[in-house]
Amino acid sequence: MPDEDAVSAYANTEKTFFELASEQRLSILFRLNEKKAKISQLAKDLSITMQEAHRNVNRLQDAGLIEKNPEGIFSLTTFGNTIIKQIPTFNYLSMHKEYFSEHVLGELPFKFIMRLGALDRCEYVKGVVAILERWKDIYREAHEYIYEIVPQVPIDLIEPALERVKEKGVKYSYVLPRNVIIPKGRKDLLKKLGHNELLNKGAIERRMVDTVQVAIIMNEKQAIVMFPTQKGETDMNMIFFSTDRLFHEWCLDYFRYRWYGSEIFDETHLKEI
Repeated sequence: MPDEDAVSAYANTEKTFFELASEQRLSILFRLNEKKAKISQLAKDLSITMQEAHRNVNRLQDAGLIEKNPEGIFSLTTFGNTIIKQIPTFNYLSMHKEYFSEHVLGELPFKFIMRLGALDRCEYVKGVVAILERWKDIYREAHEYIYEIVPQVPIDLIEPALERVKEKGVKYSYVLPRNVIIPKGRKDLLKKLGHNELLNKGAIERRMVDTVQVAIIMNEKQAIVMFPTQKGETDMNMIFFSTDRLFHEWCLDYFRYRWYGSEIFDETHLKEI
């Protein structure tokens, strides 16, 4: 038998989820998040009947999610305002539940899992060709920096990144895992492109970590996130891409978290295939 105290501990949560399980009630909450309104305005804006508006508003009031002032104007309570800020997390995971049935969150710390809602406004991109184009676009459109945490760098992408550093003065910082496998010809290509000179000038910075499962590629406006398969290997055939501010902020915070927890880059760990 389940522990009664444990079950009762979730009673309020159950009631809240029950009230949120309605498209109309969710619409009312998000509409009130934009601006306070009377019930007639809510009905008009959401294209619902006054009867539907009254019924759903009463339920939301009873749940403590919204309140009404003496002038009859509805607004979110602190509870309601906080609750709707959690909805993007559920929305993101629900929209991509098929993806997350085949992928894991890897080494992602709990504090970043709690912020997954920041990734809600994104584009899901599949296919090697489409992904490589997005990757190149991030290089081409960088004006300030390119930040990366990747399990490997395809040889076709080395030149576009370094050319951007040389031509536009973009700062290039990347993190690779200790077990990184590099393609044949990489060393010769880096020498040809002046990689070491850029490294010595500080235009390029690089660090190492034990493993990379969650990958990030970003410039100052765009970002890509890749998650690992159930085997723990970064899936570079499916990405989430966005120019959204919160998405970008999440990626930037994660890059900094890994960067400041990384170690000095050690060429002896590189394996050429």
